[in-house]
Amino acid sequence: MSIVVLGYGAVGRATVLELVKAGLDAVVAQRKRPTDLPEDVAFRACDVLDAASVAQAVKGAEQAVLAVGLPYSGKLWQEAWPELMRNVLAACAAEKVRLLFFDNLYMYGPQDKPLSEDMPLTSMPRKPAVRAEVTRMWMAAAKAGAVRVAALRAPDFFGPGVAATSMLGTTGFQALAQGKKATLVVPPDMPHDFAYVPDIGRAVLCLLQADDGHFNQAWHMPCAPIRTVREILAMGAKAEGLALRMRVLSPGMIRAIGVFVPLFRELLEMRFQWDRPYRVDASKFLKAFEFVVTPMEQAAAETLRSFGAKT
Repeated sequence: MSIVVLGYGAVGRATVLELVKAGLDAVVAQRKRPTDLPEDVAFRACDVLDAASVAQAVKGAEQAVLAVGLPYSGKLWQEAWPELMRNVLAACAAEKVRLLFFDNLYMYGPQDKPLSEDMPLTSMPRKPAVRAEVTRMWMAAAKAGAVRVAALRAPDFFGPGVAATSMLGTTGFQALAQGKKATLVVPPDMPHDFAYVPDIGRAVLCLLQADDGHFNQAWHMPCAPIRTVREILAMGAKAEGLALRMRVLSPGMIRAIGVFVPLFRELLEMRFQWDRPYRVDASKFLKAFEFVVTPMEQAAAETLRSFGAKT
């Protein structure tokens, strides 16, 4: 079974690792060949914003995994995500390639209940609205019978070596490992579900190995029992004999910094994920698959250790 993985970020890497362990033929497709790509994994140059390039990348494959991450810009998302999704859907439809889309949970917008797959899609703010738009695109293609699609939706994630793309990465676990204070841009004591990247790779493999009856629908990524950011960082620090030291940036500080740092401006519209408990209902996935989530204590320790913690 040839499987093309579009994007080789944290989730793409975890997916390829699981494919190789399962003895499946993996192909990585993105603009440039990753320097850490295993020798036994093929590579195809691909620009997901170029329809012909995407068509060539998935040619001859049985399945594709869309694990692309774009820079965290609402304006860029509005321009690029619909085009990206059109290109991928068209290419998979033409080549009869089954598609697994690794997605986030933005499309539900602010909610006070645990997030479930049957919740309505939001129309605001900007980045959640974009994710809702591309969701409607793949759902329409699946309903029309043009392509078989499944979406695996996950909350914020973390894991060994996952730095800049993780809320708990560069300024969290990595900072602690270097003997520095963790710097948080979110409330430290608000319960919030996090997915462990190695678990995501295993969940992707579950869906890739499932029959077509599991496609044309969305699935929520199982997470360890909900914790706060403080608790998660403390677990990692304790396992390595480190003291948990951290500082928390207030919303006012984030706004002030946002005048000069675009990323901080982009974070403000997502505050709804942090002003209330953020719980993910993954009961559907757990009923369908035999899947055991990595305990948070183990995940936190392995993540901190991966950054070369100094005890």
